[in-house]
Amino acid sequence: MKTLISQSRYLSLIAVITLLLTFVLALLWSVAKAVAAGYYIVSSYGQSPAIALTLINVVDSFLIAIVLFLLAASIYGIFIGDSGLPARLVARDLPGLKSKLSGVVILVMAVRFAEILFEAVFKPLEILYLGLATAAVAGVLIAFSRFAAEESAERPDKP
Repeated sequence: MKTLISQSRYLSLIAVITLLLTFVLALLWSVAKAVAAGYYIVSSYGQSPAIALTLINVVDSFLIAIVLFLLAASIYGIFIGDSGLPARLVARDLPGLKSKLSGVVILVMAVRFAEILFEAVFKPLEILYLGLATAAVAGVLIAFSRFAAEESAERPDKP
């Protein structure tokens, strides 16, 4: 039974390969957004007030792609073996992995909130409620990450 469980860890390669494929697609998506942003900047002669938001969206999409790669490398490192990446980039346990994912969720929410601020379709009170909701969810995710990190630090690894 121990051998079966030990060998079944290689099933995590399904997640790793899927995340790597998703990383490639997200990277292509990000490049397409960057090209579109470049076209937008050139076509507006750099005068559009929405350029900054467009560039933030491009950076956000690249960050999402990079995090997909780091999640794949982290899962590989946790279940299979050393990924060869620097320790500061790769999560070494599941709480660390969840923390990295929480950070991306917070980043995406913040970018979406910034987009809404620039759109003129929402009333100020709606924007306030959305900002408070975004802050509440971000606060919970940050607290979860901190508590998980503390719990992980208190619990020694067992051989």
